[in-house]
Amino acid sequence: MPSRSALRLDGAACLVTGAGQGIGLATARHLAARGGRVAIVDVDGERAAAAAASLPGEAVGIGADGRDRDAMAGAVERVVSEFGGLDVVVANAGVTPSRATLGLLDPDEFDRVIAINLTGVFNTVHPAVPHVIASGGHMVVVASVAAMMPGPMGSPYMISKAGVEQLGRSLRLELGPRGASAGVAYFGVVDTEMTHVTMDGDPIAAMLRDRMPPPLRRRITPDDAGRVIADGVERRAPRTLAPKPWWAVAILRGVLPWLLDDVVARDDAMADLVRRSDAEAAPAAPNVTSVRS
Repeated sequence: MPSRSALRLDGAACLVTGAGQGIGLATARHLAARGGRVAIVDVDGERAAAAAASLPGEAVGIGADGRDRDAMAGAVERVVSEFGGLDVVVANAGVTPSRATLGLLDPDEFDRVIAINLTGVFNTVHPAVPHVIASGGHMVVVASVAAMMPGPMGSPYMISKAGVEQLGRSLRLELGPRGASAGVAYFGVVDTEMTHVTMDGDPIAAMLRDRMPPPLRRRITPDDAGRVIADGVERRAPRTLAPKPWWAVAILRGVLPWLLDDVVARDDAMADLVRRSDAEAAPAAPNVTSVRS
């Protein structure tokens, strides 16, 4: 039968990936503040160790690349060995691609984003499943509101996060009958270093940002996101989402994304941004012609 009781974090063994900074580190801090014993996993081992040392209570830093299946299995086994089990997994690690349209995107860049954002989540949860079932615990995969929206010039990120969403929903259905649970976390714009580089530091990306309705451009801090995840873990939430205006998009996503796809595809200003992006990536490439059907 599915486990419906709240999850007590005091003493819980937790593993968080991409936790050397940003949302992952903020999540680790909230879990630790509520009594969790936290393993910080990050591709940068030194950063993971420093982050773990900054937490209250029992914590360990582990250097592992989410793309490395054996390394992630080893990280899970180390947590189980040191903490005596595994109750909570937060698969958070992710990257954004270089800005480019699909026709001019370096295929290696597409593979890199999918490998970290999607396959890396699988590599995290797969070895953890039997341990979380044994403890009746909870898993969280961090997707994004990008899973709900069209993504010109950044589609590998949207594609990967849509995959993460489906992975998390499937995981919930599979863990529930065995007494454990899982949820998907969706965030809009979080004020992280990655956001500053990819959204604020790129003029075309900034113009795309400014075309979003003001309520959807609202930013939250990594601490806000970490609190949302920790709260969701405690109540075994099937989904968490912040900031709040994005709930309207989530509720209407059965219809709204189709309408948005049509609007964006016919938008002259968007066509101009696509042309400018292509021109920067390949100055000799032919101009993109806006075609209306």
